[in-house]
Amino acid sequence: MHDIKRNFDKFLPIVKSFLLKVVTKRPGSAPKFTDAEIIALSLAAESLGIDSENQLFMKLTTEYKRDFPNLIERSRYNRRRRFLRPIIDVIQKRMARRIVPSENIFILDSMPLEVCKVARGKRARICHETIRTAPEFGFCASQNQYFFGYKIHGICSLSGVIMSYDLTKANISDVLYLQDVKNEYHDCTILADKGYLSNEYQLNLFEKSRIRLNTPMRSNQRNYRKQPFLFRKTRKRIETLFSQLCDQFMIRRNYAKSFSGFITRITSKISAYTMLQYLNKFVNNKPLGHIKYALA
Repeated sequence: MHDIKRNFDKFLPIVKSFLLKVVTKRPGSAPKFTDAEIIALSLAAESLGIDSENQLFMKLTTEYKRDFPNLIERSRYNRRRRFLRPIIDVIQKRMARRIVPSENIFILDSMPLEVCKVARGKRARICHETIRTAPEFGFCASQNQYFFGYKIHGICSLSGVIMSYDLTKANISDVLYLQDVKNEYHDCTILADKGYLSNEYQLNLFEKSRIRLNTPMRSNQRNYRKQPFLFRKTRKRIETLFSQLCDQFMIRRNYAKSFSGFITRITSKISAYTMLQYLNKFVNNKPLGHIKYALA
């Protein structure tokens, strides 16, 4: 289960199959350690809970030295991995569409992602390359605490497959993410929590894209009605998904110093999660959510 080479060999043909129609332009001759191998190695490491490049390369250069004869140095691996981040994102979306080819009910939620502790926020220079990407202070109502960093907004299927996701600054209201949702989805129902409650956006989504946004009402609203139990139960699926990303993939632990490094880590972890679901459905014949047993 914890053999990097064995899991790398499982991932590589799948990555290659989804890379067939993706063109990566680069100057010079083709590298010996291919783009597909970079992606497969990154996803295999994340799947095994190895989210530190120092730890990964320490293992590769000692325990697996003969298994990766064309392995490049760590700094080049890091640069190429960041360069390939959009391609990794495309592969994740293609795997998700293959697992869930058609569905018209989705679940939307957000989760805080810290880049450092609140006490260090004002003096931290992490991800401050530009003002547009710099982290901010925000408040998480579900955890009743402030944090410094970003929010990840995720939309998943009823079976728990991440169909799309995006990052916003921590101080951005959740409802503003709905502006992007209407460009990606149409003729469907999206279940969300109170953070996305907005009559204006709800009407706009339906008029522009025929999206029915279903959120629980606040108790002090006029004509208050409790959300049906089935909807409340269904929304918990994305909370389980976020818990798995925090537990097995340690998505809230940050080692990156730049925003490009930070978002590459997030993309790799989510893609590795989807890869394990892909293995469960098409190789292991196991439930999609049993990701801890996908590599057994």
